[in-house]
Amino acid sequence: MTARLGTVGAGAGAAAATYVVDHALPDADLTVFEKSRGVCGRAAARRRNGLVYEYGANYLTDDDDRVNNLVTEEFDDGLVEVNGPIWTFDAAGTVAEGRDSDKRRWTYADGITRLAKHLFGATGATVERTTRIVDVHHDGGWRLTDANESTHGPFDALLLNPPAPQTAALLDETGIEAVDQLGNAAAAVDYRTVWTAVLGYDFEIDVPYYALVNADKEHAVGWIGREECKPGHVPDGETVLVVQASPDWSTERYDDPPEQNIAVLAQHAAEIVGDERLTDPDWTDHQGWRYALPEAGVRADAVRAAAQKDVYVTGDWVAGEARLHAAVRNGLGTGDAVAAALRGR
Repeated sequence: MTARLGTVGAGAGAAAATYVVDHALPDADLTVFEKSRGVCGRAAARRRNGLVYEYGANYLTDDDDRVNNLVTEEFDDGLVEVNGPIWTFDAAGTVAEGRDSDKRRWTYADGITRLAKHLFGATGATVERTTRIVDVHHDGGWRLTDANESTHGPFDALLLNPPAPQTAALLDETGIEAVDQLGNAAAAVDYRTVWTAVLGYDFEIDVPYYALVNADKEHAVGWIGREECKPGHVPDGETVLVVQASPDWSTERYDDPPEQNIAVLAQHAAEIVGDERLTDPDWTDHQGWRYALPEAGVRADAVRAAAQKDVYVTGDWVAGEARLHAAVRNGLGTGDAVAAALRGR
């Protein structure tokens, strides 16, 4: 009998888990439900007039052997290394040379979303896009209900990849106590909110770093990254800055008019970088991430207990580290566990 796995969310963790399960169990029936039109979750990229910019996760860090091997040996098509160090700035906006590590930073020439596209593309999984799942319940197997009131399943196992608060909303009154308890544990995971402005300029800036990070966490801006430091992203002669506001600033101004937030963040960027021209971008974009960065991981005992009932979760909030490589690493490990459980059937 063919094992059936239903996955909610097409983020990096789910993509990695799906890849593992598909290769361990080639005959398994794998279906992924994604509410948006794209994949890779908060590792997100957009395209505009021949350029690419990443407005969520900035890159994939060289910080895990299994993840490193995955991207450099199996999915290196289009892989590029981010050029330049990361420096710091303080509450006064004073820039200082950072103590940069030797770890490499990777993305793809056509955007970080290529990672999930590679992973899903190497499987036989069906990815149902623009399908928002609103309910999870157990009735002779695990079943999912979408926003159009269509029911999917039954599935032998479920894998959930949305941020913890959204996962918690799904795991409410499922009919299985251990799974409901995982929902309660997910609801307890705190998140930092991040509001991001993308600022485009028809000129180049001459600075010796790829990015600036606020070391003392006392500034309204938390991060300024230069997309032109990523090969294939920005044409010569142009600059694209990704300016991420601090969590406090982002929470306070999350629902303010976007043009107002963009103007304030552009002014801050100009002052920090030391180039008054940056106050007046030629084009802009923005994105609010209400659930951007988990403060800590979900309780491991709740994750294990739900897995005994064939419900699994994956992502940075499960890994307990708000980094893209951590989400991928967790997805690979979760995929191992799912494959072992389904094989046992």
